[in-house]
Amino acid sequence: MKKYVVLFEKSADGYSAYVPDLPGCVAFGDTREETEELIYEAIKFHIEGLEKNNQVVNPSITDSEVMVFY
Repeated sequence: MKKYVVLFEKSADGYSAYVPDLPGCVAFGDTREETEELIYEAIKFHIEGLEKNNQVVNPSITDSEVMVFY
């Protein structure tokens, strides 16, 4: 299983998330949990589309540690 970095942003309307290695792969939700579920599905859908077009995208970061600061 490949791992991708997902960036979350909080706004007045909820949360957004995007994947730097998958341009255009974004999700928006009312809660962080909802946004996590939506971005997970968006990643799967995005990769399926790339594979149908014989494109391969490998994560730019492997075996990394991500730290989150609030």
